[in-house]
Amino acid sequence: MRYGSVCSGVEAASLAWEPLGWQPQWFSEIEAFPSAVLQHHWPNVANLGDMTSEHFRNNTTSVDLLVGGTPCQSFSVAGLRGGLDDERGNLALEFCRIVDRLTPRWVVWENVPGVLSSNGGRDFGSIVGAMAELGYNLAWRILDAQYFGVPQRRRRVFLVGHLGADERGATAVLLESYSLQGHPAPSREKGQSVAAYTSSSFGGYSEGFGTLRANGKDLGGGSETLVAKCITTAMRYDFETETFPIVSRMQSMRARRLTPRECERLQGMPDDHTRIPWRNKPAEDCPDTPRYKAIGNSMAVPVMRWIGERIQIVDNILNRGGSTDGQRI
Repeated sequence: MRYGSVCSGVEAASLAWEPLGWQPQWFSEIEAFPSAVLQHHWPNVANLGDMTSEHFRNNTTSVDLLVGGTPCQSFSVAGLRGGLDDERGNLALEFCRIVDRLTPRWVVWENVPGVLSSNGGRDFGSIVGAMAELGYNLAWRILDAQYFGVPQRRRRVFLVGHLGADERGATAVLLESYSLQGHPAPSREKGQSVAAYTSSSFGGYSEGFGTLRANGKDLGGGSETLVAKCITTAMRYDFETETFPIVSRMQSMRARRLTPRECERLQGMPDDHTRIPWRNKPAEDCPDTPRYKAIGNSMAVPVMRWIGERIQIVDNILNRGGSTDGQRI
């Protein structure tokens, strides 16, 4: 699967999908620090910059899949709810224009749950309507990262579109638990609870993503599930979830801010993914502030991996000339 990424950030999509054998063709990121992260980890993949620019339009190549999480501030409960009248919100429609021009077989778009109610639901309806007019069958679902192996409450809307004769393609990816019975969305076991703090042993693991699970055992928390609240870009009060998200319980029971490495783990990233040489300083001197912002703006890697695995399964069925209807996988 060849894919292009807009509003790429530090590329949670690539971290999730490259193990599947998927290949990024180009990125689109304008912020300086995330762009440096992209250059550090993917030096051979072009970052085309501003997705609205002529340079971007002239250099994008055809892809099988387009992915992007356009800026969410205009759709957040915490924002001014400018929706698609906001310049940032209009990037969602620009995303649709890119879809129209490149006609990828698959589309994955991510945003905050507030997009569903922004402007009385009309903003999200505009996005869905635009893609439907382009011939895509669509499905959307709110997925929470805490049920995918990382101890963080992070609810996001994922919109999947499929261009093809089988109208159930996107639905099979996100919604059909029977047709993809062997690969269902994870869920928390009955009776498990969610704690507001992560334990002090959180920072003791160095294997990168995959060392943290939602059952509490890997965090040294006994039988209680320990889940951090949503990571934000500024590491402060999150008006959307009404929580103070980034605190950790130490042996002294004094609260502290989580480290950037711990936040990377909460997003399912490898350790030190955002620890790069920056502004003529070596990686070991990389400042925390841009790392926190980049991590908070990113997607949860395990959620993107699950979506990618489902798309790959459905795409393989359709490429064999089959139908997703009634398939057991």
